[in-house]
Amino acid sequence: MQQRLQQPRFRTPTHEAVLAVLLASAHLREQVEAVAAETGISGQQYNVLRILRGAQPAGLPRCDIGKRTIERAPDLTRIVDRLAKEGLVERARSEDDGRLSVARITRKGLAVLDRVDPRVEALHRAVTHRIGERDARALTRICERLIES
Repeated sequence: MQQRLQQPRFRTPTHEAVLAVLLASAHLREQVEAVAAETGISGQQYNVLRILRGAQPAGLPRCDIGKRTIERAPDLTRIVDRLAKEGLVERARSEDDGRLSVARITRKGLAVLDRVDPRVEALHRAVTHRIGERDARALTRICERLIES
């Protein structure tokens, strides 16, 4: 970490750990962005499509999509609008509450995920290869504790 950040020392081990988590997150995010870009979508659009695939066939209103995103996107409405314009998502009024617009993934959106998923899975396998399943579980527990704080 000291070499990567060209920093001779850190104030505390916790300071170094936080920087390590942020750096690893940025690195993984860049990789997912690059994979998604190959199919003409952004990482945030990929995340929304992934969420909507999991909510099939009912779909979700934007507020519920926002609760499930990895990164909070203040422009979620614009992301969903762009996906709808490209035919990857369709929107309809909720049958239960006519005030809500519900987004559903389309067949075209599923086809995009079918093209992106193998590359994302390859990224996951690469991470598993580097750190192993045991360390991955430990990392998940540590990250959960960080999120809870």
